[in-house]
Amino acid sequence: MLKGLLADVGLAGYRPFYRDRQFMLALLAGVVVWLVFPGLLPVVPLKENVLLFLSLVLLQPVLEELLFRGVVQGQFLLRTWGGEKRWGMTRANLLTSVLFVLAHAFYHPPLWAVAVFVPSLVFGYFRDRYGNITPSLVLHVYYNMGFFLLGAEAVS
Repeated sequence: MLKGLLADVGLAGYRPFYRDRQFMLALLAGVVVWLVFPGLLPVVPLKENVLLFLSLVLLQPVLEELLFRGVVQGQFLLRTWGGEKRWGMTRANLLTSVLFVLAHAFYHPPLWAVAVFVPSLVFGYFRDRYGNITPSLVLHVYYNMGFFLLGAEAVS
């Protein structure tokens, strides 16, 4: 029973995603995002606030991936319609990404909230591809870390 629950939320069945070319491309895309978005969206400098930085780079991505890619997308994937693909993405991923944007709309400016849609699709794609949230979690932490370390530097 526990094994099935862990699989449903993407915490079982680990496979080495780090060898995947698509995963490597997703890492490279992060660099592009870090360099482009700080010029378009306001950035809060985090150099002086280590706890806020750790929260944004570690705690929040872990909680968001467990909730959105693990629980929400995992539950949608258990439904027949959730596994159906549109534009190369499962319906579960598309709907989860819309909910991810809506959740970000509560504590981010509208443009910031919308800006998380594409990364959310990428995270969801790897959750679908591997049946595990580990690749999504690694990408989420990596994107946030690079943005706040490198992206914020580009603006200051």
